[in-house]
Amino acid sequence: MQKNSTFAPNFKKKMFENLSEKLLRSFKILKGQGRITEINIAETLKEVRKVLLEADVNFKIAKNFTDTVKQKAIGQNVLTAVLPEQMIVKIINDELKELMGGISTDINIKTNPSVILVAGLQGSGKTTFCGKLAYLLKNKRGKRPLLAAGDVYRPAAINQLQILGEKIQVPVYTELGNNNPVKIAKEAVKQAKIQGYDVVIIDTAGRLAVDETMMNEIEAVKNEVNPHEILFVVDSMTGQDAVNTAKVFNDRLNFDGVVLTKLDGDTRGGAALSIRSVVNKPIKFIGTGEKMDALDVFHPDRMANRILGMGDIVSLVERAQEQYDEQEARKIQKKIAKNQFNLNDFLSQINQIKKMGNIKELAAMIPGFNKMMKNIDIEDSAFKKIETIIFSMTPEERENPSIIDGSRKRRISSGSGTTVQEINRLMKQFEDTRKMMKMMTQGNGKNISQLMANMGR
Repeated sequence: MQKNSTFAPNFKKKMFENLSEKLLRSFKILKGQGRITEINIAETLKEVRKVLLEADVNFKIAKNFTDTVKQKAIGQNVLTAVLPEQMIVKIINDELKELMGGISTDINIKTNPSVILVAGLQGSGKTTFCGKLAYLLKNKRGKRPLLAAGDVYRPAAINQLQILGEKIQVPVYTELGNNNPVKIAKEAVKQAKIQGYDVVIIDTAGRLAVDETMMNEIEAVKNEVNPHEILFVVDSMTGQDAVNTAKVFNDRLNFDGVVLTKLDGDTRGGAALSIRSVVNKPIKFIGTGEKMDALDVFHPDRMANRILGMGDIVSLVERAQEQYDEQEARKIQKKIAKNQFNLNDFLSQINQIKKMGNIKELAAMIPGFNKMMKNIDIEDSAFKKIETIIFSMTPEERENPSIIDGSRKRRISSGSGTTVQEINRLMKQFEDTRKMMKMMTQGNGKNISQLMANMGR
């Protein structure tokens, strides 16, 4: 790696990377085998079970999972075109989907107003999730949400929700001086009916551990407002502890679904793989970052694909469609066709990619890309240097990059605090991107990963 590269090595594993790597390694036992037998499948699944346990998956779930896979794999007629390791990957992929719920499950927001009660431990990310959910319902579902500040104990909890509400332009119902969360929740629903809000999202108090007072209180809120949806928010980084906590909450609240937060952190994946089996409730959302739009509907099939290194092109396309500007796209296409694509357009395309989310997460959605980028962390700030360089150019240079000669490069490097070598690297990225985009407009652009690799190099 070059010293000034935008990418920096980082050995922190994110979004099941460690689990994915080890699972794929375990399948190599079958490499070169002519067929699946009792002996080779037993050795493979012993490694798979070990990997699951290391990921903090419940022991019984790990055992049941590998027993089911073994039962389905033994005696499989492996077609000539399908290798044994490919067959076992297919079986494990199917079982991972089932383990995590099989299909995605939506929240119940059909009633007007729909009341959503959010529960969980302190520090699980409940309040932030409330803001993210309000943002999603407002901007992607066309709803008029009202946030209700029901956490009256944690210092600054009400203020935090108000700040989030202001950021996403969603009103927050509060009652300063009222320490009764049951009355606050009841009044929030009443105000929603009067003022025409169609969804009420109630934030509730958490504790550092499950305690009887907290459980009694949230049960009282539930009984008073009769929510249409109860969501349990859990920090996925807590692994098996998260699953145990979910069971306690479910026994008392009978919640409708689970929200896994901090999946962009150093998580081993055990919570996502265990929680569905333990509480028999679907995972409905996953939080994948700090920003308000970093909340995704949970799709078991897509997550299984990503765990097994198959990528998630469907989610990548959906992210792209959300940021797609048809008018801008037509304008860019015309410029590319006329060979007029310039550095202003290049900057515009970078901004579109940045809006799609965390760069490393986007890369993980491309099949095979995770393996290519092993031990390399693509920073969210990966494009900052590129932007700084372009902003140090004159309008004429951005419009007509061909005039940028040696003396201009020296001036630009001085103004941007970079080196001439970095200016040269940027110009190469720009030229490569221009060529690739021209190929894509001609119908030959089949390698999306190459485009992302070029832009981040």
